[in-house]
Amino acid sequence: MCNIIICSVIEVFLFFLLLFLIALIKKDNSIVDIAWGLGFILVAGFNYLMAANPTPRQLLVTALITIWGLRLAIYIYSRNRGKKEDFRYAQWRQDWGKHWVIQSFFRVFMVQGLFLLTIVYPVFLLHNDSFRGFTWLDKIGLLIWIIGFYFQAVGDLQKTCFKIKPENRGKIMQSGLWKYTRHPNYFGESTMWWGIFLIVLNVPHGWLAIFSPAIITFLLLFVSGIPLLEKKYADNPEFQDYARRTSPFIPWFPQK
Repeated sequence: MCNIIICSVIEVFLFFLLLFLIALIKKDNSIVDIAWGLGFILVAGFNYLMAANPTPRQLLVTALITIWGLRLAIYIYSRNRGKKEDFRYAQWRQDWGKHWVIQSFFRVFMVQGLFLLTIVYPVFLLHNDSFRGFTWLDKIGLLIWIIGFYFQAVGDLQKTCFKIKPENRGKIMQSGLWKYTRHPNYFGESTMWWGIFLIVLNVPHGWLAIFSPAIITFLLLFVSGIPLLEKKYADNPEFQDYARRTSPFIPWFPQK
């Protein structure tokens, strides 16, 4: 298992190093968002292929990560195609001044690689799986994952359909799933990893995987997710009214 982890660390380092070099050429650090999900697929797929006796549970988790990562990569690529660098990375590039290259390498690419390895940790634990059939934890975990995938995929689709209509330019999405949570996509992503955690509880020391959903939820709630995005709309009266009525994360009925 240790060899698998070391190989995965090297794999992730080389993956993000390549992304960093491409970003330097393109002068666009936001390509790391497109590659985020693909990195998980790379690690999960490698670990499945390297397993001495891969189990149905390993196959299930690998499939769930692949579905999530591929859809996310395609969505972000389609959203960003033909656009300038994401406002967050553009602002950091400006803030870091003449040190932006080294700052980008460590604070964008290497940090994301570190988070990826931490979040994907359940995959490493699956090498200890002694599969004796799917349990109720597998079923509940899969159900929770499906709920999360629905919120992320449908939420992204609803927002895409909303934004392509000229009459909605400059307006705030407030219908569909966005009526019940300001960030159905973030809620969905967090929920999917909690579902995977429940599945991995079936393997020895599976409880250690709690770091995975806990960290992704923390990042979305307090670091790179909701705070950065909502800061963009701090001076937008329509968004502030929407925020007053709508749950920031967990779906709930809007206030009057």
